[in-house]
Amino acid sequence: MPPQSPIRNDRARREKRPPRPLNPVRLDELALAYVARFATSAAKLETYLKRKLREREWEGETRPDPGAIVARFVEAGYIDDASYARAKSGSLLRRGYGRRRVDQALGAAGIAEDVREEVRAGEAEQRAAALAMARKRRFGPFGDKADDRATREKQISAMLRAGHPLDSARVLVNAPSIEAAEDWAAAAGDDEA
Repeated sequence: MPPQSPIRNDRARREKRPPRPLNPVRLDELALAYVARFATSAAKLETYLKRKLREREWEGETRPDPGAIVARFVEAGYIDDASYARAKSGSLLRRGYGRRRVDQALGAAGIAEDVREEVRAGEAEQRAAALAMARKRRFGPFGDKADDRATREKQISAMLRAGHPLDSARVLVNAPSIEAAEDWAAAAGDDEA
């Protein structure tokens, strides 16, 4: 039997060792590392800290309130739900998701309704997102000219699941040409002007 390498033995020893119990300093370090690594909302950070407190033991008398740590981070400017919501919303829209799916994602991240309302996409942004999805997934005029009804229905269903309204999905999937689809998306900007 060949001898095991020292690296493998060290890794095995490290994995078996239980994590050190948390104390106020370690909990702050965990929170700071999480905020530094991930774009996050206040609710997501609080959920993370609660999970870490459940998973690991606590050194000391009383467990801290994760909400107090989150409030301190918000006050210090490490967390800004409005900035997070704008960035997340913009990212999802550019990837082709509709307003309904964006709203669901922000709600799941714990973003308050008033903040979600502030960053909600306008008509032009919604049409651009629908066009981006059709182009990316090769729906309607962007794909093979499959004129069968079953294919069109599947494409419309996919757009509905992505959060787009039915009328937008139908217009794009049934567009006669790429130019017609692009004109439809650009027409929203004309209406808002």
